[in-house]
Amino acid sequence: MPYILIVEDDADTRDMLRALVQSQQLHCDAVSTLGEARERSAARVPDLVLTDLVLPDGSGMDLLSEFPQAASVEVVLMTGHASLETAIDALRRGAADYLVKPINVQRLNGIIARVPRTDELRGEILTLRAQLQELGRFGRMLGNSPPMKEVYRSIGRVAPSEASVFLMGESGTGKELAAQTVHDLSLRRKGPFVAINCGAIAANLVESEMFGHDRGSFTGADRQHKGFFERADGGTLFLDEVTEMPPESQVKLLRVLETGKLMRLGSTQEINVDVRIIAATNINPEAAVADGRFRLDLYHRLNVFPITLPPLRERGGDIQMLAKSFLTSLSETDGRPMWFSDETLDALSTYDWPGNVRELRNLVHRAHILNDGDVIETLPQPILAELDDAMVNDDSVTVPLDTPLEEMDRKLILGTLERCGGVKARAAEMLNISLKTLYSRLAEPVEKDDGPAPRHR
Repeated sequence: MPYILIVEDDADTRDMLRALVQSQQLHCDAVSTLGEARERSAARVPDLVLTDLVLPDGSGMDLLSEFPQAASVEVVLMTGHASLETAIDALRRGAADYLVKPINVQRLNGIIARVPRTDELRGEILTLRAQLQELGRFGRMLGNSPPMKEVYRSIGRVAPSEASVFLMGESGTGKELAAQTVHDLSLRRKGPFVAINCGAIAANLVESEMFGHDRGSFTGADRQHKGFFERADGGTLFLDEVTEMPPESQVKLLRVLETGKLMRLGSTQEINVDVRIIAATNINPEAAVADGRFRLDLYHRLNVFPITLPPLRERGGDIQMLAKSFLTSLSETDGRPMWFSDETLDALSTYDWPGNVRELRNLVHRAHILNDGDVIETLPQPILAELDDAMVNDDSVTVPLDTPLEEMDRKLILGTLERCGGVKARAAEMLNISLKTLYSRLAEPVEKDDGPAPRHR
């Protein structure tokens, strides 16, 4: 049976916490000082420690370093002297959560209810690490390169905790897949996983979508609407492109994260929500803070455990592994066995993949559709050949003098795309053409020039 240790010097609070734990049929001890906590821990290592921050003989923060990592002890700090800096410091030093007094009982119940599954979860992570050596898979993620192994190590460490995770990386590197993996390996995995792209919601609808609204709260609100936070209650909320959220909405998001409570638009009643946050961005968040687009206090609240996903060009052999996996999946779906030639696989590895894993997956899909045989020996567009003929150096594109105008036009677009990191809208803006024109030019086939026509004598 899981064992919970309560460290609280206020007798009334200590008795309340003990009764709450015992109501869930769990064994617990309740003490009032750090010294007593160390004595009980020496006799039996607890699964969960609920400790006040300020104690007669020291700080509850000291207990964060008392237990070996292998012991898998979750420490939750409680305090009536709350500050954002203290909360962030506690979470970064390994606290599973940080509760402000008076304690939100619903939130605490959720923490306690998840304790019995911790050992099982740790065992599953160890199993996944063993499979990584054989299959290159870690949960939903694929890849065996050193940068990805570092990502897996970070996910395996943070997933069982309640800490917020901040995923950073270029567009297409798989941030949502990483967020889903964190959820799948967490104590909340039986709860919902809700993903929201903060940059894809109209500014005037962000608060309604995030926090919900009551009927009649604005014109057109003909029914009650539960926001993303309520739908993710008991689970994980993934905030993709969080730096794109309007500043006024960032203020309300911060309050919900700090209090665990929200209020629907048009309502006067607060609602308790128990949600773990995983945020993501494809830009430098500190630059967004410096530009005034992203609140510094919100950044600190989300950036408890940062994980950076590497671009595909830095993942070496993962490129071929991913390409084969995508093709195998497509072949199984339509019953057409297909594979890449060695030359094509080698060619895939020479490309920089500005669109990262998303670009590779889309290219494999197109190749699978267009290929008539069993072996893919050519790719649907001359994206790799372009690398041999055109070199992009800083702000210039070099092409041979005898290049046809249509092909030169295409090389200029591809070079600009590489310069823009694969963002087509940005490339179109730099070239002063519409996005529709850019797509059209990329789709045009390039006719091969067989040289000048022979002269007749």
